[in-house]
Amino acid sequence: MVSMMTLIVISPCLLSPYFVYRGPKEKEYKTSKALTRFLAKYLNNVRILAYPCPEFLLLGFPRAPAIKEVYERLGMREAVERVVEFIERVIKEEKPSKVIFIGVKGSPTCGVFHTSSSDPNKYPYERMEEFKRLSKEERFKLAKEIAKDFKLINGEGLLFELLKSRIKGVYLEFDKDNIMDSLKKIEEALK
Repeated sequence: MVSMMTLIVISPCLLSPYFVYRGPKEKEYKTSKALTRFLAKYLNNVRILAYPCPEFLLLGFPRAPAIKEVYERLGMREAVERVVEFIERVIKEEKPSKVIFIGVKGSPTCGVFHTSSSDPNKYPYERMEEFKRLSKEERFKLAKEIAKDFKLINGEGLLFELLKSRIKGVYLEFDKDNIMDSLKKIEEALK
């Protein structure tokens, strides 16, 4: 039997902002609200897979902001391999007619076309444990300090790098700073 179902494979922090490394800010709440409202219109035609957050699997919550190169040094490749195997299994068993992947612009793991980068030798690894003990407000302040030299670059985050090499599908990048444009791109992909 051939399935006519579309599977949306989506970064979990887009639907539940509590997966964001430092905790949610207003733009994460707005993204979640807009995206869930948007996807609700399509629930008869799509299935949604919010995969396990690779960053959460590796470091838990909260976690200091980090770049792709830092996550590589911390062992992220093993975490993303487990997530990709899970996604592959779901696709094999569900047999969707179309798969749409939605990642997060600038994410070191879930960036589709853009990720974050900097010099991993200058990263304050020693502050990672401290970050876990801070209040939400203190985390926001320290996150800004740690990320001040991060650059947005062209390229995939670690998870989407592996996904694109192994699974065919439509790949979209959600920009939390441009919600309406991101929703339009998803709407186009669903046609």
